[in-house]
Parts: sequence; C-alpha cells; structure tokens
Amino acid sequence: MFPHPLCPFTGGTVSRAVSATAACALLAASLATVAAPAHAADGGAIPAGTYVALGDSYAAGAGVPAQSAGLCMRSSRNYGHVVAETLQREAALSSYKDVTCAAAKVDALTATQTDVGIPVNGPQLDAVTPGTGLVTLTIGGNNLGTSALGFVDVVATCAALAVTNPFGAPCRDHYGDTLGNRLDAAAPQLADALRRIHAKAPRAKVLVAGYPAVLPDDPKKCLFKMPATTGDLAYLRSVIGKLNDMVSTTAAANGATYVDTFNATKGHDACSSDRWIEGILPVKPALSLHPNATGERVMADAVLKALHG
Repeated sequence: MFPHPLCPFTGGTVSRAVSATAACALLAASLATVAAPAHAADGGAIPAGTYVALGDSYAAGAGVPAQSAGLCMRSSRNYGHVVAETLQREAALSSYKDVTCAAAKVDALTATQTDVGIPVNGPQLDAVTPGTGLVTLTIGGNNLGTSALGFVDVVATCAALAVTNPFGAPCRDHYGDTLGNRLDAAAPQLADALRRIHAKAPRAKVLVAGYPAVLPDDPKKCLFKMPATTGDLAYLRSVIGKLNDMVSTTAAANGATYVDTFNATKGHDACSSDRWIEGILPVKPALSLHPNATGERVMADAVLKALHG
C-alpha cells in the first residue's frame, strides 16, 4: 500500500528483513526525535463459481493472525476470507482461492513474484479461470516505491529529511512529481490485468478495493506519533488519495467496480485512539500502517455492500 506505507515489513529473505528492520528503527528513532464494455461486475446476482482474491499485503492481511503462505503473509481474517465466509453462509459461493501476497506490485498479477531472484508467489492471475464468479483485488500501492520493500524507501527518505526542515515539507520537495509519475506508469499495467481477468473469466464480477485511510485529515493529530513533518504527512495523505484516484479511474474504465475503503475507515487511521489501521509501532497484530483485524473486517463490509448494492 498505501502499499507498504510508512514502515511495513512485507516479507522477504533474511537480508530483506534486516533492511526492513533497519528502516523501521530509523522511523521509531525519529519519533523520539475509451468506455469499457459492460461486464458482470455492473450489478445483479453473483455468478456461481469460485471466488478468487488477488492483491498485496492490504488484501493479504499481513501480520493479522493466523498467518500462512510464508512470505506472502496471508491472514485467515483478511477481507477476502471474511467476504468468502459471508457468501458461503448465503450459499452464494462454491469455493474460495486466496493468492494475495505481501509486497506484490501490479506486475505480480501477470508474472512470478520474486525476492532476490527467489520465487515467492506465482502469477496471481493463474488462479482466475472460466469457472471464476467473483474476483477482488487491492494493488498498486507498492508501485510507489522502487525497492522490493515497496514504499518503505519513500518513508525512510521522509524520516531522514524531516530533521533538515522540521517545519516544512522536505519529502514533498524531494520527490516532486516522482510518485505521481510512478502511479501513471502503474495504471496501464493495472488496466491490462483487469482486461485479462475479464478474458479469463467473462462471467465474473470484478471488484477493486482501494486503500484505507492510513492518515488523518489533520496531520497535527500525528504529532509525536509519526516520524515525518506535518507538511509531509499532508503530502503523504495526498499521495494515498492519488493512488486511490488512479485505482478507481482504472477500474471504472475496465469493467470493474471500485470499492471505497477510505471513507469506510476515516477516523480510525494510524494516529487515532481507536485504530483500525495500526501505527508505526502496532498495538494490535498487523504490519505498521496496515489494517488490523477490525480494519480488514471493515474492508470486507465495504466489499459486501458493493456486491449487494
């Protein structure tokens, strides 16, 4: 996500874990200092068949117990599982397949996801077949970063720059249009993946869930809780908004339904006293700046509302 915003370890080799831990330490220390054709997704009953969940750590529920699938960090309480359990109770689902994986970028939908050359997860779209009736997807946030750790490199930079201009927005000044350009580059990849899903599963409903409200409207609420300046916290929140705009626009243009999880989680961000998104130092099991079990359930509720709406 927000792909792996501020300091999430999204799985990887020992060396990658060390790098992630170092980045987290830096953050903790700084605290002290053309129109698309109509598809099944447009409404009506859910087509019979398998439900396939795709996406990154926000879809996987990384860090939320119980975890499985090794480095992919899939939770038995991620939003896909909650949706699947509900649909099974409603007899609206025959089977469920979860191929979400932490650290996935958009190209992980169509290519094997690797860590330092070692395969971590196969192409996620391999799970989509003509028998698929429902697909959910959350992805794109990790494309904001350049490293295998996704957005952690951006956040580490923000933390390091904060001391150089504590009353300004040094990270925003440093990146300029770079992060927006990275989102622009990810959009056609996501569009291609959505078209491939429709080609592989013509009957399927496809729902693309956006990213939740990681940061509050007022960055001052994060004073002494986040390692970036208030100016850069406002900037990072705007980046999340641009990420969701890219995802929603691409979904609408390619026969998919966008699910707004941002508004569903507002007021329960990483700086809130009632968090559904954990902070830099999680209090409940979850990765930093990722949904906890309640956050995943709220995301599931948003998906179910979109399905039944």
